[in-house]
Amino acid sequence: MQKHVRSRVEARLSSRKRKITYVVSKRITDIVISFFFLLMLSPLLLLIGNQIKKREGTPIFDRKACIGRGTRSFIMYSFRTMTNPSMVIRSLPLNRNLAVFTSTNNATGILTPTGKWLTSYHLHFLPRLWNVLKGEMSLVGPTPKIIDGTSINLNHLQVKSGIIGYAQVFGNKQSSEQFKKNADQYYIENCSYRLDMMLLFQTIKKLFKRKF
Repeated sequence: MQKHVRSRVEARLSSRKRKITYVVSKRITDIVISFFFLLMLSPLLLLIGNQIKKREGTPIFDRKACIGRGTRSFIMYSFRTMTNPSMVIRSLPLNRNLAVFTSTNNATGILTPTGKWLTSYHLHFLPRLWNVLKGEMSLVGPTPKIIDGTSINLNHLQVKSGIIGYAQVFGNKQSSEQFKKNADQYYIENCSYRLDMMLLFQTIKKLFKRKF
């Protein structure tokens, strides 16, 4: 009996140790990579910001209120890719270089020429490296949860949201919302440093396959 209890205690301690090691390793990786890319890509970030301000005006950044790990809220940054409501009116009749699309909240918006280029290469996500450096997000994690009044799966609050995740790597633009939910749930239940590195590698691999 004592042997059985001792083995269970040792298993719990071992599991807790692995979890702590994973969290620490993940945070160190987030800091090193996000700082490196923010430093190396700073000229590109300034160029994109100047391009948006010059062609589409301000604001340069799109700010969304999100809920993170442990119910802590934060502002998630991205480069603005859509026109302002007033600019939509001024742009009528629509310029053929502006792409109309429907966003996740079913509101029709207009993708700007700069925004169209940014989204095609996923460059509008670059400011989120600042969220990663601050510890509000991670490089790899489930889809960020925007505070919009809808219910949130409490499991998502156990881990930090990520710039990339299982859904982004193995899904595509046509993937259903159910697939994304299942992918996020799979990551939450199986997250590990090895899985994170695999998803990062697959993301880099996909980016290099794109034709610039």
